[in-house]
Order: sequence, then structure tokens, then C-alpha cells
Amino acid sequence: MAVIQNLGLQHYESIWHNMQQFTQNRSHETPDEIWSVEHFPVYTLGLNGKREHLLNAGNIPVINSDRGGQVTYHGPGQLVIYTLLDIKRLKINIRELVTLLEFAMITTLAEHGIIAVSRADAPGVYVNDKKIGSIGLRIKKNCSYHGLSLNNNMDLRPFDHINTCGYSGLKVTQLADLGVAVSTKQLASSVIQAITTALTT
Repeated sequence: MAVIQNLGLQHYESIWHNMQQFTQNRSHETPDEIWSVEHFPVYTLGLNGKREHLLNAGNIPVINSDRGGQVTYHGPGQLVIYTLLDIKRLKINIRELVTLLEFAMITTLAEHGIIAVSRADAPGVYVNDKKIGSIGLRIKKNCSYHGLSLNNNMDLRPFDHINTCGYSGLKVTQLADLGVAVSTKQLASSVIQAITTALTT
């Protein structure tokens, strides 16, 4: 059973380094962990991230991360779930993990009456062609870190200054704009429940 940690509002860089350290130091016996967190405003570029997708960062910090994917934004009011999993022990591959995380977000949104879908051409979760959930992962030593982000009730304006996930003109949305009022902590509980259920079935 995974250890669940609720970390509150944190700086991206410190949590990222903690994930790297956890993954580096873990053994075959180390229990998996799932961390829920919100971040202070930050743009992150994935390993393949092209700076031309960063249109105007303004005074928001930009961090070159080691996750997959392009550029995204994190800020307060966005749920971030980091999945520190031994995927070899769980007998799943990275594609299956991406699908599992997408499904966890889709299931949670359905509980709130929101119909969301995944897309084969662009990982993540979409409502009416607007992105509401993103996924970026890294695998090391057969273990995953990084994870997903789900827009709940945040300032979406910083997304206007990037080509979100490398797609020009891709719009974003959030639960609050779809008429759903739920605390990010409550949202975290639902998403984590969906992840752990999927991992144990």
C-alpha cells in the first residue's frame, strides 16, 4: 500500500529534489509513495521543452525539470499529485501508468458531473477541447516520479503566456470555471483514491 503525503503549498524546486532523492535512495523493499501538493507560481520545462513555447514568463520563475513533456504552469489552486512508484514491482509500464493517471482524473471529474476525455495525440485530460489535467513523468531505476496536475480553482492567466504543453492556441480550463466548488484537499483525496484503487485491482 502506498504511503500518502499531503504537503500543502510548496516551492517546486525543493519538492522536485526531494523526489529525485527519494527515487535515488529507494530499494526494492521501499514502499511506494503518493504526494499531493500545490506549488507557488512557476513555469516548468520538460526534458524536451523548447523555450520558444515560453512566450512571456514575466516575473514567474522558469525551471528546467527532468520530467517528460513540454512547458506547463503550476500555481496555488492547482492540485499536483506526484506518484513515486516501483513500476517493475507493480508490473505496469509507463504507457499504462499514463493511462491510469488520466483515468483517475477522468473518474474524479465524473464524480462532479464533468465529462472529460483523454487524447491519443496529446497526453492529459480535456473538457470541451480545453485542457484541465496534465501528466509528466520520469522513470529511473524502474521507478516513476513526477505525476499529474489538475486545475481546480486557480489564476489561469499565466497559461496565456505559454504554448501549454507545446501546443499553440491550446486553451485550459478548471473545475471552478465549470461550476464545481471543491477544496483542493478534497480533490486530492478523490484522485488518490482512484489511483490506489487502479493500482490494486
